[in-house]
Amino acid sequence: MPPYTIVYFPARGRCEATRMLLADQGQTWKEEVVTLDTWRQGPLKASCLYGQLPKFQDGDLTLYQSNAILRHLGRTLGLYGRDAREAAQVDMANDGVEDLRRRCSHLIHHNYEEGKAQYIQDLPGHLQPFETLLAQNRGGQAFIVGDQISFADYNLLDLLMNHQALAPGCLDGLPLLSAYVARLSARPQLKAFLDSPEHVNRPIFGSRKI
Repeated sequence: MPPYTIVYFPARGRCEATRMLLADQGQTWKEEVVTLDTWRQGPLKASCLYGQLPKFQDGDLTLYQSNAILRHLGRTLGLYGRDAREAAQVDMANDGVEDLRRRCSHLIHHNYEEGKAQYIQDLPGHLQPFETLLAQNRGGQAFIVGDQISFADYNLLDLLMNHQALAPGCLDGLPLLSAYVARLSARPQLKAFLDSPEHVNRPIFGSRKI
């Protein structure tokens, strides 16, 4: 049996960064797909610590909260920087990803029709900090922190790819981020996952079929 189990809805959502990390690191996992009908019945929701998914199992360890899952895998698979200084920078970058992910989620689920134009207009300003972080690290030719990939890279890559679907051309004025997406998504094991039906056929945002 695979060492990991992901329990989540039939969408990329808050689990795709975890899947991308596992695939790129040559790990296997089991998917338990939860339909909305099953979720609405209540027992599974009631059993989840915070009443929400994803749920992640690593052997007898059960975790909730997508960023806690990423940090756990970062620690166990050596994807958390080379030292305490880099780990702090990885945390900072990942918190920035979370801020933008929350903005995007609010748009998608609460204000899409009325708010999309303004969101796209404001998007370059929200993406610029990541362009700056890249520029400060080896001129943008490496990762978001240091010279090895971290869990924050997978989270950022997922978020950027989601925005490319939401707002095509959104990275045109951000050359380092644009090159970063191309470079990371070409990593052989990650590319194989991104090209797979499992990834391609999952809607990005679940309820809104983008």
